[in-house]
Amino acid sequence: MTWSLALTLAYRLSMVATAAFILSRMPALGRILSRQLTPRDKLLLTLALGGMGIVGTYAAVPIHGALANSRVVGVMVAGLLGGPLVGAGAGLIAGVHRYLLGGFTAFSCALAAVAEGALGGLVQHYYRRGPIPWHVALLAGLAGETLQMAIILATARPFGEAWALVQIIGPPMIIVNSIGVAIFMVIVKTAAEQRERIAACQAQQALRIATQTLPFLRHGLNRESAEQTARIIYNSVKLAAVAITNGQEILAHVGRGDDHHHPGTPILTSATLKALATGEVQVAQTRDEIGCQEKNCRLASAVVVPLKRREVTIGTLKLYHDRENSITAVDLELARGLAHLFSTQLELAEVESEARLRAQAELKALQAQVHPHFLFNALNTIVSLVRTRPDKARELLIKLASFFRYSLRKDDAPIPLAEELAHVEAYLAIEGTRFGNKLQVVQLVDPAALTCPVPAFTLQPVVENAIKHGLQPKREGGRIKITAKDQPGEVIVTIEDNGVGIFPEELDKILLPGYGRGHGLGLSIVNERLKGLYGPGYALQVNSTPGQGTRVVLRFPKETSSQEVREDALYSCCG
Repeated sequence: MTWSLALTLAYRLSMVATAAFILSRMPALGRILSRQLTPRDKLLLTLALGGMGIVGTYAAVPIHGALANSRVVGVMVAGLLGGPLVGAGAGLIAGVHRYLLGGFTAFSCALAAVAEGALGGLVQHYYRRGPIPWHVALLAGLAGETLQMAIILATARPFGEAWALVQIIGPPMIIVNSIGVAIFMVIVKTAAEQRERIAACQAQQALRIATQTLPFLRHGLNRESAEQTARIIYNSVKLAAVAITNGQEILAHVGRGDDHHHPGTPILTSATLKALATGEVQVAQTRDEIGCQEKNCRLASAVVVPLKRREVTIGTLKLYHDRENSITAVDLELARGLAHLFSTQLELAEVESEARLRAQAELKALQAQVHPHFLFNALNTIVSLVRTRPDKARELLIKLASFFRYSLRKDDAPIPLAEELAHVEAYLAIEGTRFGNKLQVVQLVDPAALTCPVPAFTLQPVVENAIKHGLQPKREGGRIKITAKDQPGEVIVTIEDNGVGIFPEELDKILLPGYGRGHGLGLSIVNERLKGLYGPGYALQVNSTPGQGTRVVLRFPKETSSQEVREDALYSCCG
């Protein structure tokens, strides 16, 4: 009887696998295994596994006025997954139900159910190394069922019948139900690991696609970038078609259906219009749900994901299959991941565009600051030389024309350091004539540094600052020293003066954006431009001692343009 009972109980354990499979499909599974359950999760887990305990009671085998059952599987799993409260709660549900069925072991089995659930919870509480492994679950099941037999012997009367019952049901229930608890935990854990593997693969694939599409999406969402992006996805994933739209029209469609889903035409599918209107993912498993206006369209199922910029839907990404009911959880997660990464890239492209416009505006502000007072002083100097030294006046006019031709350039593209130094020399030639012997200029430039790309109009404002605020207040004038050193990976330019210096409280302010009263408008704009182009690590370094002078250090990466630096920043944000 004992072994036939064991086989009967084992046969009825099929419900364990069913329940474990159902639990593995729950959205809360990740939170359950990571022990981050919400109160709602705990309540649902208590009710579900308490109900499983009731089912285990109904699947019991009547033996001598009692029931050989698998109730323990549900209540112990509740404790192993949710902790003591969840385990005890599920045990209470199953235990009350068992008590109401009656029999001389009714109270004993009800009490045992609560105790076993709490025992499973204690194992979960003290096992801190992640989800409960199968061998720990097996040992917990053995301990729980042994505890149930002990409770029956301690509380069920008459004792003789209780002892006879335990002899019959004890070994099979202890063995089979312990195995059932272990099997349940194995199924749940395996399902969770499989889900994580799928998510990891999709994340890797999404990042790989995002990396390939980055050079195109950094220019914003347009037909060209959408075409390249859709083609990359189509070539990377097994799909019938890939499409991208903005808010009004199709920007790109690659794959089946391209005979009528033409770029530039209005959006044809109702699923896309709904995604744009609601800002939510749309899953269309049939042709009718896609809602294409072309009757012979071969696209049969689709997932449509909105593309957003600052929470505003600006377009959609669409992944199509040519068979109905073909959109899987894998497709959905891939589409969501890609849409999130693309949305981030589009936001960064907008930030980059705004930074470029801001840099251009700052450059114009800097030019506007220089021109009026410099032009006035330069013309006064030239006028004073027209009669006495006409050749010098002519030379200065050429320098002045060269200076303004350079400073009025409209783009911010990098130029060789040699060109920027030539601009500085034109400026110093005019100022040197005005100041005479009061201005001394020393240049120590490493020839290898002259080809390094630097942003236009970065050195002259620093030199002007040194003359205007460092040397001009000194009655005897002073010296400007310009040094350019070639270093591995970068060129370091140092501009020093031996002027009046800057007081510490002023030094803390001159690089603040927009600070321009006194020393700093030129320096703060140059500083912001360098940080915007190359990153915070390339900010100006300013050191000054009152009464002794000021030293400004500028660093320029040798072979990295500002565009490449911004691309690197985008990669790091998306990767």
